[in-house]
Amino acid sequence: MALAPLPEPITEVAPPSRKGITRRQALAAAVATGVGVGAVRLLGGAMQNITRSKTSSGIDWVSPLSREAAQIMQLLRRTSFGYTPAQLEAALSDGYGKTVDRLLETKPVEPPVLAAASTPGGRFGVAELQQWWIDHMLTTTTPFAERMTLFWHGHFTSDYRKTGNNTFMYWQNLTWRRMALTNLRPMLLEVTTDPAMLRYLDLATSTGQSPNENYSRELMELFTMGAGNYTEEDVRQSARALAGWQEPPADMIATVTVDKVKMVTQKLPVYSNQRPGVFNQRRAYKGTVTYLGRTGTLDTQGVIDRILAQNATATLIATKVAQHFVTSQPLPAYVARLGDAFRKSQYDIKTLMRAVFTSPEFTADASYRSLLKSPIEFMVHGARALGATNLTKVVAASGSGMGQSLFDPPDVNGWPSNAAWISSNTVVERVNFVTRALAQVKGSLPSATDASRSHLDGVLSPQTAKLLNQAPDERTRWFVTLASPEFQLK
Repeated sequence: MALAPLPEPITEVAPPSRKGITRRQALAAAVATGVGVGAVRLLGGAMQNITRSKTSSGIDWVSPLSREAAQIMQLLRRTSFGYTPAQLEAALSDGYGKTVDRLLETKPVEPPVLAAASTPGGRFGVAELQQWWIDHMLTTTTPFAERMTLFWHGHFTSDYRKTGNNTFMYWQNLTWRRMALTNLRPMLLEVTTDPAMLRYLDLATSTGQSPNENYSRELMELFTMGAGNYTEEDVRQSARALAGWQEPPADMIATVTVDKVKMVTQKLPVYSNQRPGVFNQRRAYKGTVTYLGRTGTLDTQGVIDRILAQNATATLIATKVAQHFVTSQPLPAYVARLGDAFRKSQYDIKTLMRAVFTSPEFTADASYRSLLKSPIEFMVHGARALGATNLTKVVAASGSGMGQSLFDPPDVNGWPSNAAWISSNTVVERVNFVTRALAQVKGSLPSATDASRSHLDGVLSPQTAKLLNQAPDERTRWFVTLASPEFQLK
């Protein structure tokens, strides 16, 4: 594996207009204190400002993105939850262009079947579902598929609490993976008829006589067009057109004892395989509607087609993708270019992602370390760097303290990003996770000699470089590397 030599430690050029401290300073202070409690208390309110976007007049880091090796490592950090040494070596050997092709063209590896999914009523613990997915993230040979599944999980969001059936949540995860790089049109139909979504946004209770507007509203506001691109009357009209969907029928009904003391039983559905919701014509709306400027009879596919006919749809999806993979504040011209490519491709998601990864903005110096890893990205990358596939339970248990518990987003908006991931508590939790993870790795660790080059591009702050030089052993060097501010960014 050929990496660029470690450069001299660099100093930060602080933006003149920014007050307080930078991401790097705050997180480095936490590293220097071990668990970071003292540093966090001293930083106080300034901690809330550490992920504010950079101004045009200043930079946090000297970008190495003129080198293809650094471009490849940034690509993998943003698409693959980091990488193992073998994955990095293969990508460096292939080069940037071939690596993009491989990410986009390789068919996703399906995760193993979750045996608990046949539990009556989906009444099994969410921790089992979380660990199943995290285990696949840690071991899969197609990590980009998991990164895209996580993206759609946060975009077309549902949570296990409202859904109340973890079998349905399991099915939804399978659907997002299979549809992740296909086409927005069939994906929106899958979203609409997904059993977990039918429950989460109440479409399963909607009838033509009593339409529920929850799904109709979020389909336009959060999933496709964005606020300001439809009217309240459009919400009411599409709610009528979408009415009639119900949960899929079960294979059988099981009688389950839910209270052994009082001998209370409950009849719960059992499913042997995944299936979408079913449309009941008797519950549908029978009249015509006027929706997004057109009047006539309209079914679910018609609603989706009207949404896709609006320019705002491609713009919203392109914006979300750019914010997750390129920069938290993409320029309007960049979004417009991505949106145009997406729209002209008839909403082919693979075309959109290729446009993102091959755009000059993706490898521009301004994009370097401009995004903060989500808790899942941070933890899975850390486990991959350590070569540890036994950290599934640690990752699942640590997510809530950092603000990201899989299958349990805070609301229908999904998870926030960047600045929202950082607070005095979550910084401490990130450092504590590194401590817990290292404690779980028994025996010898991988060599940390090249960790700063292979995971941090060799671009270190003076403080991080000093801590690494002073580290007395491999375990300490790995602690400094994984808890460093550089490792939190991507």
